[in-house]
Amino acid sequence: MSKVKLSEVSKKIFSGLTPLRSNQDFWIEGTIPWLKTEQLGKNKYIYDTNEKITEQALNGTSIKLCPNNTLSIAMYGEGKTRGSVSIIKQTMTTNQACCNVFIDENKACYEYVYYFLKTQYYELRNLSSGVRKNLNSNDIKNFEIRLPADIKEQQKIASILSTLDKKIELNNQINQNLEAMAKTLYDYWFVQFDFPFDFAKGKPDEKGKPYKSSGGKMVYSEELKREIPEGWSTQYLIDFIDENKSGDWGKEKKEGNYTKKVSCIRGADFPALNGNGEIKTPIRYILEKNTHKLLDANDVIIEISGGSPTQSTGRLTFITNDTLKRFDNSIICSNFCRALSLKEKNNLYYFVNTWNLLYANRVMFGWEGKTSGLKNLLLNNMLESVQVVVPNCDLNKKFYGLLDSFQKTKQTNLLETQKLTQLRNWLLPMLMNGQVSVGRDIHTPTI
Repeated sequence: MSKVKLSEVSKKIFSGLTPLRSNQDFWIEGTIPWLKTEQLGKNKYIYDTNEKITEQALNGTSIKLCPNNTLSIAMYGEGKTRGSVSIIKQTMTTNQACCNVFIDENKACYEYVYYFLKTQYYELRNLSSGVRKNLNSNDIKNFEIRLPADIKEQQKIASILSTLDKKIELNNQINQNLEAMAKTLYDYWFVQFDFPFDFAKGKPDEKGKPYKSSGGKMVYSEELKREIPEGWSTQYLIDFIDENKSGDWGKEKKEGNYTKKVSCIRGADFPALNGNGEIKTPIRYILEKNTHKLLDANDVIIEISGGSPTQSTGRLTFITNDTLKRFDNSIICSNFCRALSLKEKNNLYYFVNTWNLLYANRVMFGWEGKTSGLKNLLLNNMLESVQVVVPNCDLNKKFYGLLDSFQKTKQTNLLETQKLTQLRNWLLPMLMNGQVSVGRDIHTPTI
């Protein structure tokens, strides 16, 4: 392993720029990707950006284009953003908070450098200075990295880690597609009421025609103030619920009668449960007499405290048998959440999607109160007051079956991703430090 400054293996290192917001010619109908630090570190590769600038902005300012395979490092940013790094995978521009490093391919493998910088996240952050603790490009240019002198050795190490990352990315893409399909199916069947229907037999059938657009009879619902399919009814959300389980926080360590070891789900864990990130639920110890609060398959968890001016309380996740396989312990929700057990398991995916639609339509903002500065969802009041359509029973069973197959695939992918991520994180520092070497100790994994 040799030590070199980052500038010694780079063709250029530069920061970006923010074109004048007041100049509409720089922004309106822009097509050139413009990257901000908020996207860095979340994924290895950046294929596109949330904002775009125009050709006029590119030609009328000193902003530079970053070539494909440029490493972009966040110099500013609250929380975990500063020091994060990603690889740009198409020509784009960045704002001034990004330090862009274009590696000389004759001196170093850019993917190896990326992985090395991932292990140096805290060291990079500690370069920050000033009141805002921002990094600067000169510090990054002089930052020392360690790498094998042989570029082929660098490429082999990067290949092993990339193989794991590619499989993780593929799993994530599959899950995103399944989520999109589930939302589309729910929208067609239960919002637009274009579920497949055999008019000759008078019942839902996968080979049938779309109900409403094919002339299926609709009747007006006084409760919902809109038309619903003939034969369908309405009910309150509370009518779906069998049991309401309060949360528990217990103790950090075994103490007295607090002996039951559990994984405790917080609102912060919802994204990982829903398919975005690693599960990092804290381990807690609860009273044995509170084991009735443990979560079971088909339970729905709702965040009832927290929120913000732009995000209401009421976020939701849910548990299946496949979800339970991702935990080593029994699971429970925290005091800031509430778990609901449904009367019928066939209602799980209909209830989840209906709830998410209400959340997306900002309905929960109307059911929030404040206690000690925190916003709390008035859950029971909402459950007892909000009415929704009740679908045809046979159709609901078909919907459950389809989405349960989606969910099994999703959870299988998430469990595999969890194991692959752990393997990658275990290998990464050892490969970077030379504790193991390619060829002698490990081989490229076959996935």
